[in-house]
Amino acid sequence: MGTSVRTYTKKERNMYLVGMFGQNMIYNIIATGLVGYYLQYVIYLPVVAIGWIVALARVWDAINDPMMGSIVDRTNTKWGKCRPYLIFGPPIIGIITILTFVNGNYTEATTSTGRALIIVWAAVSYILWGMTYTAGDIPIWSLTSLMTEDENDRSKLLGLARIVAGIGGIGVLVVQIAQALATVFTNKNIPLDKANQYSFILTATILTVISTICFELAGVGTKEKVKSSEKHYTMKENFQIMWKCKPFRQILISGILRSPIQLLMLIAMSFVTYYYANGNFMNIFTENGINFKLLINIGIIAIGIFAGQFIAMGVTPMLVKKFENKKLYNFYSIESAIPFFLLFVIFKIAGGDLTSLGWVIVTGILFMLASAGMGGVNVMQSVMIADCVDYEEYTHGIRPDGVFFSGQSFITKLSGGIAALLQSFAYGAVGFSDKNIEIMNQKLTEGQSFITYNDGKYAAVMFFLLSIPPAIGMLLSVIPTAKYALPDKLHSEMLEKLVVKHAEEREKAEANNK
Repeated sequence: MGTSVRTYTKKERNMYLVGMFGQNMIYNIIATGLVGYYLQYVIYLPVVAIGWIVALARVWDAINDPMMGSIVDRTNTKWGKCRPYLIFGPPIIGIITILTFVNGNYTEATTSTGRALIIVWAAVSYILWGMTYTAGDIPIWSLTSLMTEDENDRSKLLGLARIVAGIGGIGVLVVQIAQALATVFTNKNIPLDKANQYSFILTATILTVISTICFELAGVGTKEKVKSSEKHYTMKENFQIMWKCKPFRQILISGILRSPIQLLMLIAMSFVTYYYANGNFMNIFTENGINFKLLINIGIIAIGIFAGQFIAMGVTPMLVKKFENKKLYNFYSIESAIPFFLLFVIFKIAGGDLTSLGWVIVTGILFMLASAGMGGVNVMQSVMIADCVDYEEYTHGIRPDGVFFSGQSFITKLSGGIAALLQSFAYGAVGFSDKNIEIMNQKLTEGQSFITYNDGKYAAVMFFLLSIPPAIGMLLSVIPTAKYALPDKLHSEMLEKLVVKHAEEREKAEANNK
């Protein structure tokens, strides 16, 4: 009896990773480019409206994500159960991504009716985007548990997937590219506000087309090696399975408690743009040449925010072989909370101005340590959810890949919603919203400093949101997983028996076909 382990080829792995890169570029174009910047700083929507739009979208996702997971698990085609959505879904997601930016250009924003129409467009297009994105997000992550039966290969693939997903974070460059492109329109005597809108639409369109082509490769270039379960459950039963599976429930609750961590990615680009570049990345270029101090400051902070995540994502698959999943997961959470907290401490110590080189280096190091914990937790979350799928197959005879990975999608989206609400409440409290931002932008172009503008309240609220809520969230997230219900030893024993079971099923199927 053969018990060979089936796994992916190098070509399949690479095609999957390119698709993952494209999918995450699209996510960051929306999460950072649209929600984190365009709606608030370009078309000046009220921050409270943005917060509620995102929150309502996440409430719908609480229903929509498990529904999509159930649909994926019930799918049975010649391509498998995940690949059909990755073959036909990316073009639709790409089109709707572009449409979310086509807002505020065909109606008069100065009238109450015009503003209402812009807000409605933002709400409808964003919710529609979330629904279609889910149809690609759940299958692409679920595919990792179907491409291989080998535990180490799966960990490697998930680790690489998280790294590539992080690289897909270059989608946030939509902000910088659009600001640079705006000069093309202003040189044609187009008002700055309109120039910014046009440049964002053009930039988002180009980046989305590239992302969509990459995303498509995950569907056309992979194969599903693990046979899907023939047993299926109703929507209600799938919700029950999700909640009754104790290790999965622990991960889900932990992820929700960790929600404020999303503030880092939500605010990162606007933080760097305003706090260091005084509202415009083009301030790097002056009449006398390049402002190297500003360039170095931005470089150090950007490296700190992103490099820590990449490093942790790269080393985590190796650490998984040496340390228990639960210990790694909880370590990353605690390790990240400390530097997050210290960010606000040094902001207070420095009197609100951290732009000197010494303070920039300290800030960059703290961001790197904090983001490393975030990156490590993300990898461990995916690994542990994949383990829960094996757990369910072993105990109940069904692989709920789609349903369980819909939980990961749900965690990400709900976290984004909670983070958006926290941001809207905090910004609203100091008046950092709609018309006030439009006025501030004009003052900054006239030479005022963002750091001291409005007595430094705007800068302070940004630093607070980037530090204290994430620190609290990371500490709270350890509580549910302190006594994690799926030890590594138990999972390994289950997986060994599942590999034998799969081999026996293949042999039986081959014998019946003869």
